[in-house]
Amino acid sequence: QVHLVQSGGGLVQAGGSLTLSCAASGGTFSRYNIGWLRQAPGRERELVGGITSSDSPYYTSAVKGRFTISRDSAKNTMYLQMNSLKPEDKAVYYCAADPQKPVAALTSLEYWGQGTQVTVSS
Repeated sequence: QVHLVQSGGGLVQAGGSLTLSCAASGGTFSRYNIGWLRQAPGRERELVGGITSSDSPYYTSAVKGRFTISRDSAKNTMYLQMNSLKPEDKAVYYCAADPQKPVAALTSLEYWGQGTQVTVSS
């Protein structure tokens, strides 16, 4: 059983940066599809981006060019580097992993972090 523990998040001004971390126990990220999703107030869950088990990254158009997803195999940790943050980026961010489905599937993913709040002030 894979357990994902998130850290990071908080309040930043528009244009600022934050890095979220997601550490895994009980599994190895290199053997899973991993990535990040978010849910903003009044909105449905949406994809942020992810990395497939073949190391192919992908991002939703809303964050492309501003956010970067990476993983450190030695630390079994994934990261979400968020730059040029906008007020519309305010959401609860979740890391997720699945042995078969890409995180872009959004639902029925096997493993989830606890979520962390990101708030961006204007």
